[in-house]
Amino acid sequence: MRIAIASDHAAFALKTTLAAWLAEHGHDVLDLGPDSDARVDYPDFGFKLADAIAQGEAERGVALCGSGIGISIAVNRHPAVRCALVSEPLSAALAREHNDANVMALGARLVGEDMAKACITAFLTTAFAGGRHQSRVEKLGAPPLPLAKEPA
Repeated sequence: MRIAIASDHAAFALKTTLAAWLAEHGHDVLDLGPDSDARVDYPDFGFKLADAIAQGEAERGVALCGSGIGISIAVNRHPAVRCALVSEPLSAALAREHNDANVMALGARLVGEDMAKACITAFLTTAFAGGRHQSRVEKLGAPPLPLAKEPA
């Protein structure tokens, strides 16, 4: 499977470790950066990851920042991408099974290397259940507009 991976500076070390681990397990890894732990802005790398997934350059993505929150918000700005912030294998599996998530986000300051690997394993080995979840997932890519009521 081709996996895109991106982070900010806070998660650079974990990204490097996970990219190598994924490659060792036979995956084709598209490392979207950064190339060092120098300060960068997570939205830039989240947007790059989302675009790679939406363009079909990778089947799944792993997004990392200090908490996982900021980069997951950035990734989710793209309507073709469903990014779930996970912290343990069950949430990673449910993100795939119920939400057909194509990207998972992790907080490098919140999960260790072994837990990150367990989450990725669950994410990559769980299939989307379809069925009753299908119509809900379809709605995620095409929200009704306007989403917010105009201020009075």
